[in-house]
Order: sequence, then C-alpha cells, then structure tokens
Amino acid sequence: MIVLFTDFGRGGPYVGQMAAVLAARAPGVPVIDLMHDAPAFGPRPAAYLLAALAERLPVGTVVLGVVDPGVGTERRPVVMRAGGRWYVGPDNGLFAVAARRAGAAEAWRIDWRPSALSATFHGRDLFAPVAAMLATGAAPPGPPVPPQSVDRPDWPDDLAEIVYVDDYGNAMTGLRAGLLAEEARLAVAGRSLARARTFGDRPPGTPFWYENSSGLAEVAVAQGSAAALLGLAPGAAVAVG
Repeated sequence: MIVLFTDFGRGGPYVGQMAAVLAARAPGVPVIDLMHDAPAFGPRPAAYLLAALAERLPVGTVVLGVVDPGVGTERRPVVMRAGGRWYVGPDNGLFAVAARRAGAAEAWRIDWRPSALSATFHGRDLFAPVAAMLATGAAPPGPPVPPQSVDRPDWPDDLAEIVYVDDYGNAMTGLRAGLLAEEARLAVAGRSLARARTFGDRPPGTPFWYENSSGLAEVAVAQGSAAALLGLAPGAAVAVG
C-alpha cells in the first residue's frame, strides 16, 4: 500500500491531485490517507508523530510524506528504507526519527525528474511518481547516500513538547510513554498531571496523561478538551517529573 502523511489539510485540491497521480501510475495499489493535518510547516514535530504511526504499518508499505516548507529550494528529495518500510519525500528531517528508531536504514537521493515539475508542488510531480515506482517494484531512482545523512543528530530521541492536537482536544506529545515510569507526572501549562490508563479512570473535567494507541504520551481531559482547558497547541513545552 501507499500511505499519505502530509500537512496539506483536509480541504483543497492537493491530496486529490496526488491520489490521481498514484492511481494512474500504480493502478490497483491501495492508497491510504494516514493524516493530512500533520504539524503545518513542522518537519521536526511531524517526524516524531510519523515515527510512532509508522510502527504499525505493514512491512513493504510506501510512506509518501510531505511536510515540506522548503519545497523548491536546494533541500534534497530522498527515498529511505527503514524497518522494512519505504519513505519518500523531502530530506528535511521528516524521516529522521523513523530511521533512528529502526536501528538501520538505507537512503537514496532522487535524481529522476518529470517532464514538468512545479516549483511548489513536489508532492504531486516528484514524490507521488516515485512512490508509485516503489510500490510497483521499481528500484529507487537515484544513487545511494549515507543513511546517517538523513538524520538530525541535534534532535532528541524523544521530543518534550506537544506535536499534535486532535479534534477532541487531546494533545499528543513527542514522548514515548513506554519509556516513562508509571508514577511519572507531566508538567504542562503550569499543571502537573498524573497518569491514567484510560479516560474512564478520571472524573469528567479532570486533566491527566495516558499512553495513547500509538505509544505516545498524550494529555487529555475526561469528557473534555485538554487544548481548551489548558490552552495547548503544537509546540507547547512538556516536562517530565
């Protein structure tokens, strides 16, 4: 399958145009919308979110990831393979955390170019065709590069900040919950929050944190919105206590 991960938003023509390219170039290959509201212009927070979500994708999946504020500049287009999955997109750190957590990765520079390449829509014109190539069995269209070149060594292994707020107002962090002690508290927006197993373990209106279904520490309010109650948005700092 080909899985789409972008910051394009749910409206507008952009996702549909990419899907049309994939349907034409890889007919019969399922195309899955993983998410299109990744942190806008934020490859760094998006990298931690993508790494967590990708762990549950089947081996062989092609992840077409586009969070690309540097589109049209000298930033490099890349293919990466890590954990048995392919990643196609900009070399701006978006795939760095997934590569690091896989323990071993391979990377290639994308040298192929279409006959027409928009300066501002590489997702449609460059990355979607390459994703289709990989999904139909072709090799990466470019030379290998050192896998460590896609890493961002100055980025931490886990990101102590809010990386995503869902429609319920639950606020995901870039911290893996499995690495935190059961008694750990998360300090956010001036509050110190205890851990709960699930929403029903706290009275309505009570803020807490829990391990979400992707393994990340997430701040929530029982039958309420953590974003509204605590004023949380992507980029808000989180401390472990």
